[in-house]
Amino acid sequence: MAGFFSNVILETTDSPLIIASAGASAMLMFGLPHAPVSRPWNLIGGHMVSAIVGVTCYYLISDTLLATSIAIPVALVAMHLLKCMHPPGGATAVTAIIGGEAIHQLGYIFVVIPIFFNSLILLIVAISVASFRDKNPFEDLL
Repeated sequence: MAGFFSNVILETTDSPLIIASAGASAMLMFGLPHAPVSRPWNLIGGHMVSAIVGVTCYYLISDTLLATSIAIPVALVAMHLLKCMHPPGGATAVTAIIGGEAIHQLGYIFVVIPIFFNSLILLIVAISVASFRDKNPFEDLL
């Protein structure tokens, strides 16, 4: 759903805007909603900081393998320092580097659309689903 809306906003039909790391995030948000890595700040912050790292590595390092090899640990350290550890963020950083021309043309817009936008939609859906349970796992964070 988030990928669809990102494509509509950007007026494109390129499927790379359906970010694979969002699937891993959905597994965490719905499968492990009480896990620290599933908290709202971890979801949104982890993806956004990783996207920034990935786009920056893409621009600064011409060798794809080297850029990817540097982006993952830098994203990990950044998430740790910002207290927004979200493991799928590593894949977000990699996507910014190897995602192809549709991703590369976005530049830092990639951080907002599709990454922030997709994360926000996922969070809204996760909170909505959680509201049907006995206890909302995110209520102490809202």
